[in-house]
Amino acid sequence: MLADERAEAELYRSLAGRRTGEDREILLGIAEAEVRHAEHWERLLGDDIGPPQRGSLRTRALIALARRFGSVFVLALVQQAESRTPYAADLDATRAMAADERVHEEVVRGLAARGRARVSGTFRAAVFGANDGLVSNLALVLGVSGGGVSTNTILLTGLAGLLAGALSMGAGEWISVRSQRELLTASAPSLGAHHVVPHLDVDANELALVYRARGMPADESERRAEEVLRTQDALYETTSTEALDAVGSDLAAGLSSFAFFASGAAVPVLPFAFGLSETPALIVACVLVGLALLVTGAIVGVLSGGPPLRRALRQLAIGLGAAAITYAVGSLAGAALT
Repeated sequence: MLADERAEAELYRSLAGRRTGEDREILLGIAEAEVRHAEHWERLLGDDIGPPQRGSLRTRALIALARRFGSVFVLALVQQAESRTPYAADLDATRAMAADERVHEEVVRGLAARGRARVSGTFRAAVFGANDGLVSNLALVLGVSGGGVSTNTILLTGLAGLLAGALSMGAGEWISVRSQRELLTASAPSLGAHHVVPHLDVDANELALVYRARGMPADESERRAEEVLRTQDALYETTSTEALDAVGSDLAAGLSSFAFFASGAAVPVLPFAFGLSETPALIVACVLVGLALLVTGAIVGVLSGGPPLRRALRQLAIGLGAAAITYAVGSLAGAALT
């Protein structure tokens, strides 16, 4: 217990060393609490404390990651580690220590949530784009191979699937983001409308209707219209620029989707491109895609705060299951056509 508390204090100091501002202060505060916990075990051990011992392998691995990265992935792993505290059932630990550890989990959860919010869009596009390419192109390759076609035909089909899928994903993402930007632009208030406010009839005007049309209650709309006429304030606040920035660039979204899908779709094609024959190439393709699915699944697990291994195995089962079904359908179709 003493060794683990000392190691956890070092872990939070390492995380704080790669951060600034409020995040750094929060992490150093948790480190101080872990030092207090270590002092509790030191008092209990007394003269029997012995030489310093090393913390658990998990904590030492997290310290190594924290010193080099300190990213949201490390925080997510630390969050899971904090959820496994043994103090609730340990008779030598105080209730305050058990409560501290529970609070630490929530603090780390909050810090990890900030990080997830900052990177979720980018990593979501990367992970799911690559995953789509892995599953769809492996299924396509296995499907046509099940039909009994030649290795060259499988390679050509895989390359065509890579290009077609990547173009489709890129175009779809570009259209989606572009349409959202156009919708925001069309819905944004017109800045030129403010120039007509000084010429409105104070006793009879439709200014309140503007606010009612945008969802404001009637009485509040009247008060807002009177305030604008009295103070010549801005007609309404606009956040169109901020909203457009949040949506992002349509071109960047399209290109990133193209690249992520293509990177995943290239994996099942590689064995055929390097000249392996049909059966060895299919085996190598399945192994490579399986490993890649495990990685993407683990990343999804870490980002979502869930068990990485379980998410990785789920991703593997879904991907290989889809490929197996396509292979079976391709085999049936090939037998029916010959």
